[in-house]
Amino acid sequence: MLTNAMTVDVEDYFQVSAFEPYIAREQWEQWPRRVEHNTNRILDLFAECGVKATFFTLGWVAERHPALVRRIVAEGHELASHGYAHIRVTQQTPVEFRADVARTKALLEDLGGVAILGYRAASYSIGAGNLWALAELEQAGYRYSSSIYPIRHDLYGMPEAPRFAFHPENAPALLEVPVTTVTAFGKTLPCGGGGWFRLWPYALSCWALRRVNQRDGQSGLFYFHPWEIDPEQPRQPGVNLKTWVRHYLNLHRMEGRLRSLLRDFRWNRMDRVFLSAK
Repeated sequence: MLTNAMTVDVEDYFQVSAFEPYIAREQWEQWPRRVEHNTNRILDLFAECGVKATFFTLGWVAERHPALVRRIVAEGHELASHGYAHIRVTQQTPVEFRADVARTKALLEDLGGVAILGYRAASYSIGAGNLWALAELEQAGYRYSSSIYPIRHDLYGMPEAPRFAFHPENAPALLEVPVTTVTAFGKTLPCGGGGWFRLWPYALSCWALRRVNQRDGQSGLFYFHPWEIDPEQPRQPGVNLKTWVRHYLNLHRMEGRLRSLLRDFRWNRMDRVFLSAK
């Protein structure tokens, strides 16, 4: 059985891109933070199941919760960068992006006491129009990125990108590991986690990941967020239906499905799954 990579995007419920029209970054301090408690619950679950994972952590969160960063490292998980303040790369100039990824890498290395090898862009916001960002990551000293989603989506996506790990032409020393997709009925469909995992029946998610492991012969990559196991989180008023469905659908089922996923497949950190063989 192949080993897949388990990843957590460590951000709070009010920091998601879908809430940008409703919650300004300047208002983040006004919302009750739940990320430390929820991430500690995830760490407890991983310990119970014997799973090691990669935690792509916002610098904003790490500064406010250094004990959480230290626990992630102390329990044998990989600490990686999610940028500082969840700003999509499509909203940054090369100069701004360069400063962001350097600042966050240094901050996490200082707090965690380990080298930061991996990066994941906010909302998978590296695509055809800003592949320059991969060269910037290579220059900043990152070994891999997980920032491209090879599907069509209104917030992100690069459907023409390779489905599995590759070295970009403009950053040959960097490994880009796209979020896992499955091919069926002539289409490329998402199966790497997030809202799709909450939307699809669990059996369908299992079928998709097994198809990737067995038919494609590739390790998969799964991601989720601490707020996804928190159905009691404060509700943002006035959101449209699409945003409501994306964020709140089946939150009450997420932890149970996650437990099943941890049991039904083999999991490890990003660096151990993808870098050790490269």
